[in-house]
Amino acid sequence: MTAITTTLNLFTRCALICIVLINGGCSSTEVKTTDVTPVNYVTKDIPENELLDIGITIFNPGLEGLADQDDDVLVFPEIRVAESSYFPYILMETVQSSAAWGAVRVIPVGHQSVDVTVKGSIIHSDGEILDIDISVYDSSGRHWFTKSYYEKASHYAYNKKTQLRYEPFQNIYNNISNDLNSYREKLSSKELQRIRLVSELTFAQSFSEQMFSQYLEKDDQGLVVINRLPAEDEPLMLRINKIRERDYLFIDTLQEYYGSYVKEMKVPYKEWRHESFKEVIAMRRMGYKARNQKILGAAAIIAGILGAGNPSGSLRAASIVGITAGGYILKDGMERSEEALIHVEALQELGDSLEASIESQVIELEDRTVTLSGTVDNQYQQWRKILQEIYQIDTDKSIH
Repeated sequence: MTAITTTLNLFTRCALICIVLINGGCSSTEVKTTDVTPVNYVTKDIPENELLDIGITIFNPGLEGLADQDDDVLVFPEIRVAESSYFPYILMETVQSSAAWGAVRVIPVGHQSVDVTVKGSIIHSDGEILDIDISVYDSSGRHWFTKSYYEKASHYAYNKKTQLRYEPFQNIYNNISNDLNSYREKLSSKELQRIRLVSELTFAQSFSEQMFSQYLEKDDQGLVVINRLPAEDEPLMLRINKIRERDYLFIDTLQEYYGSYVKEMKVPYKEWRHESFKEVIAMRRMGYKARNQKILGAAAIIAGILGAGNPSGSLRAASIVGITAGGYILKDGMERSEEALIHVEALQELGDSLEASIESQVIELEDRTVTLSGTVDNQYQQWRKILQEIYQIDTDKSIH
């Protein structure tokens, strides 16, 4: 009995040391309640020439370096691509609700000369945690801020009995909106007006570099500044403004697409996030159980090995029992890890149905009908070429 007790005591000491070490890095808490920061609404009237338009780009889905991700990090490319369009649209609705801006739009790649551009990258998104990076610039190239936004969903966000009416991660969108407002409020009336003018001239310059290069230049810090302004009745500028209005009409049409896409996506995405939330929690708990099982098994084996070299026959026998028992415990821990992988496979099936598509658009022009096809970005590039042609035709007519 003394030999067996000695082996057990050795096993216990090994196990306790291992568990203390591993628990230091494995503790986790679930959020039961979440306080949501309200959107700061602007109640005062903002002059028209100080209302800045905001363009929110499609987010970077963060699929780079997927091979380097840990096995317990859930990343599904199909979901991330869908989220890269979903998150900007929810952010657009939130920022728009603050009444602090002009037009707030989701913009395709290649759209230029918007007053304020918001770019985002998805760092982590699994239904339980949302972590995104946001960078904001204005048309002069001035960097407003770059900031990370992290939120862990409340346990009640997915509880059908007490389900909250807002987005599980609405706090992130509200905070981004408030940060945008805070920065805007630091700018003077003159600075706000200058940003709008730079946007207008930058758009004009993108159609005729030669004609409009004289109005803008870059200072020593690399920021775009206004060198001079065209006359208010400048014919060329009037034509450019008409082109810009057409461009905005097309961008507004894309808002309808993004809106329809988000509407269609909401139900399956909500279900996916709910399932993902449960799977992440289950996987973590399963992972902790598997780790502890492995630790206990390893501790038993170590204790057995240490005791196996003892000259006492009874102690060696007890050590062999410890090694055998440790092997069974370790094997059970491995099997629990396999169960965790089953959760990942089940979750993968939920993401296969979320794919983005956009129908071809037929646009009636004065002299022809054009059809745009392909992705949003492809259609916008086609549209820009058409606008370039329209501008050139109008310019040639004015010359003759």
